[in-house]
Amino acid sequence: MSGYAMESATPAEISTQALPPSDQWSTAPVVPAPVCRFENFLGAERAGTLLSYAISREADFHAGTVLDPLSGQVSHKGRSSLVLPVTSSVFSAHLADCLPLVQEVLGHRAALTQTLTVLTSHGEGGHYGIHTDASRVRDVGTALSAVYYLHRTPRGFGGGRLRLYDTVLADDGARPAESYRTIEPEHDTIVFFPAGAFHEVVPSTCPSGHFADHRFTLTTWISGTGPAADGPAAGSVGDPFRIWPWLAHAAERTRPLADVEHDHDGASPIALPPADPATRLTLPAPRRTS
Repeated sequence: MSGYAMESATPAEISTQALPPSDQWSTAPVVPAPVCRFENFLGAERAGTLLSYAISREADFHAGTVLDPLSGQVSHKGRSSLVLPVTSSVFSAHLADCLPLVQEVLGHRAALTQTLTVLTSHGEGGHYGIHTDASRVRDVGTALSAVYYLHRTPRGFGGGRLRLYDTVLADDGARPAESYRTIEPEHDTIVFFPAGAFHEVVPSTCPSGHFADHRFTLTTWISGTGPAADGPAAGSVGDPFRIWPWLAHAAERTRPLADVEHDHDGASPIALPPADPATRLTLPAPRRTS
């Protein structure tokens, strides 16, 4: 038997007030933004041609801008990159053929009718702070963002990854979470996500200093003219999260108070062609188990 005197136990109530704030339980779920990624999007030949075109237009790129949602003022705050507004019928056709599959994967039901596209270049110190793409589209609750990556092989830059932030769903509304997923800027890959999702481009390095060694993208905003159609109930197949309205709510403060007539980087909208039934992408049929 122990030689130490036993003290009687005193019951004590444990409450959240006795815990540090970081240890308090929260009922607010954190939900990742839906994302869809394709490899070998254009194929080696077309991707190489597009990269050569981007490099050849070095003199035509200009500093990328941001739009303050309250004042409407254009600035370079929080962003260091070069942009060049472009249009491409070939790229638009590829987008149109994969969008039905993208919408199925992301649980998206709005009609998409137009695109807005810029070539971007990130060199030494290139970055884009946390933001949404609400300033690029009229209805951030139904629009898609797409980022297509291009670079030399071997890669001449470091960093430049995309961070796609999760969303906290709380009683007082939605907000970006501290957690995120990282997407590598791999050549000839494209990633789709909701335009209302908070995201950023982390700083890049370019040891050679050569423009041809930069991180290039075709960044596209895909939107429509109306709200999302009614769909299946939350939790059903094809709509696992019903996250879109929450993302739009979280992005509300980043949307311009007044309609913007012109894109602040000079891009012009073009009509999205219909998907070609012969080349349209679809999900493979699931295998049956015996």
